[in-house]
Amino acid sequence: MEFHRGRLIDHVHLRVGDLAASKRFYRAVLTTVGVDIQHESDTAFAADELYVDAADDTVSRLHLAFQAKTREEVNAFHAAGLANGGTDNGKPGERPYHPGYYAAFILDPDGNNIEAVHHGPNVRSAADVTIRPA
Repeated sequence: MEFHRGRLIDHVHLRVGDLAASKRFYRAVLTTVGVDIQHESDTAFAADELYVDAADDTVSRLHLAFQAKTREEVNAFHAAGLANGGTDNGKPGERPYHPGYYAAFILDPDGNNIEAVHHGPNVRSAADVTIRPA
């Protein structure tokens, strides 16, 4: 079996109050940045490094940023988030973090601050990291 992961984060685990609402939200916003849900069950779903399951009690509260290839993907992310149960937390636009930083922020159905960010034109050294059993 082969796994593909990003360069820094192995996975992020969100515990949510309404799994169906979260699945609808994340399916919509992830599609805008070219990522599909790869695993789903009655109690959880996963997409790339993101794992989401139904909370037994306390839901997660965190900031999570998705990489976007273009400004248009950031704009589409924001629109999809609003149309699928998210709340605006920062319209698409330039941010002062560094030149070319273009982002949008949505609060997901559980109040997590979800961002899509495009860092301007760039070339990546690799699309992802491939992990294979030794």
